[in-house]
Amino acid sequence: MKNTVVGLWVLCSILANDVCLAQKQQPQKNVLFISIDDLNDWEGAMGGNSLAITPNMDKLFASGVLFANAHASQAVCTASRNSLLSGIHPSSSGWYSGTADMRKTYDQVMKNHTMLPQYFRENGYKTLAAGKVFHNGVSDYKDKTDLFWDVIAPGYHVPQELKERGDGYGGSHFYPFPKEGSQILNHYGEEYRDGHSLCYGKLEPEDIPGGKMFDEQIAEWAVGQLEKDHEKPFFMAVGFVRPHVPFTAPKKYFDLYDFDDISLPEMPEDEMFDIPNLGKSMAYGTIKTGDHYAVVNLSDTYWKELIYGYLACVSFVDDQVGKVIEALDNSKYADNTIVVLWSDHGQHLGEKKTWRKQDLWEEATRVPLFFKVPGMTQPGQKSLQAVSLLDIYPTLVELCETPTVPQLEGESLVPMLLDVATEREQPVLTTWRYKNHAVRSNDWRYIRYRDGSEELYDHKNDPREHTNLASDPRYAEVIAAHKKWLPKNDALPAGETQWKPDALDKRVEEWLSNDAIPDWLE
Repeated sequence: MKNTVVGLWVLCSILANDVCLAQKQQPQKNVLFISIDDLNDWEGAMGGNSLAITPNMDKLFASGVLFANAHASQAVCTASRNSLLSGIHPSSSGWYSGTADMRKTYDQVMKNHTMLPQYFRENGYKTLAAGKVFHNGVSDYKDKTDLFWDVIAPGYHVPQELKERGDGYGGSHFYPFPKEGSQILNHYGEEYRDGHSLCYGKLEPEDIPGGKMFDEQIAEWAVGQLEKDHEKPFFMAVGFVRPHVPFTAPKKYFDLYDFDDISLPEMPEDEMFDIPNLGKSMAYGTIKTGDHYAVVNLSDTYWKELIYGYLACVSFVDDQVGKVIEALDNSKYADNTIVVLWSDHGQHLGEKKTWRKQDLWEEATRVPLFFKVPGMTQPGQKSLQAVSLLDIYPTLVELCETPTVPQLEGESLVPMLLDVATEREQPVLTTWRYKNHAVRSNDWRYIRYRDGSEELYDHKNDPREHTNLASDPRYAEVIAAHKKWLPKNDALPAGETQWKPDALDKRVEEWLSNDAIPDWLE
């Protein structure tokens, strides 16, 4: 009997050791980190526009968990991406605007902390990047780039004759512009240069540098990397540029749509009546007369034409996502790679008489966010819980079983990946510039501007946010419940020692001093 017990003990010890050895030998999960610029909810699975043709994203979203109520921490490229990649909210960092100010305070904000790709690199991962991951490409910080990435894809070269069509706009990765140039600039002239990127166009091969859009080159590079052998686990960031303005894409993607089927967003005549002046200042945009005024007065059809262009760009980038996912599915990494897909913020197409992001309404903040985790997520799952892009960093830390990061301000989504019915109390905080905030819970959006003015929207009954309920005393408790999630202390804009009125305030001041709020914003 004694020998039998000893024998069983030895056998159990051997089996336990084998299990431990198998666990240690289990390869660490790779991460395929796909970002898409300015992508709102116009995908079939998100339901933002019934015309949108996005078979590849829809197929991908059906293979894991889609967070259909995810929101950016700030609705502009630079601040959103640096917030997501640092894991720190703009109201804590002061990173509200351009990268120049972020660079000046980088060491202060990131003290004893690392950006997401550097974190993975320092924890044994091979890091690879292509396209627009940060705002300026693979990095917003030239002196830090080598800390972030082991392998970087080539950039995009645009010949001068094609760049002239864009009249010097932005970086090369946003090109090509329409063959005839910007419709805004052509119609209104030089004084409207600030908004000339709000244009669209069908592209023939000769209109595209080398016959391939930058996003096509990014997809090809990613496919090539997935066909290679990687000795270490990899963190591969693939950043697509479209559907960012200008709304240009190869002609075949426009041909997917019948222009006559396109309808304009629902727009009550008094849409802006109950919007505070700071909200109206945000809606105004960058064009001299205001974006919406310029669009609707360019021609009777230009509003629809811009929607046409955006839809084409969404279908174009959907194709590029499909190429990368197909390559992953056909690779040896298919069963051991976490896929996360996100957009940095949404995009207005005339809703709230707005044509940018850079505000605090639903169209600007809401984005698709998707996770597929081999061995964990079940296909076809959708969560309607309000979540933040800040949650991506801590989620990947937990999924990859790497060391915890105390500075992160998001919350891991792993409980919801295991069970989409999981609820959380904390809503999402979105900021636009200093001390302007939106708090988005599952059913409500509460906005408080820095002058104390407010908006409140009931998303169960008013998903398009047409009726501001903030002045209705029946909703005082709802406002109080959301107000408690506002920051207790807002960081000053990076590099500033005191608050100075910005362009939003100055516009409102000019309107009020001249009694001249534009009629179309009244």
